[in-house]
Amino acid sequence: MSKEEILKKINDILKDIFDDETLVISMETTAKDIDEWDSLNHITIISTIENEFDVDFTMEEVVNFKNVGDIVDKIVEKS
Repeated sequence: MSKEEILKKINDILKDIFDDETLVISMETTAKDIDEWDSLNHITIISTIENEFDVDFTMEEVVNFKNVGDIVDKIVEKS
């Protein structure tokens, strides 16, 4: 799966979690860019992404994610 395909799937996940069909993310999107992206939603996002892509992130990996691109890169690495 390409980075673009992964990004699109993550965008769809975030649209669902934030209930916002107009949401458009990029590789540079951070939690600070989305008002509703708080610590509780972060857990939901990571868990949903892990389930969708059949990957497991370590706590260290999750803590080191700086933007959506970091998540995409890690999914590519683990796929």
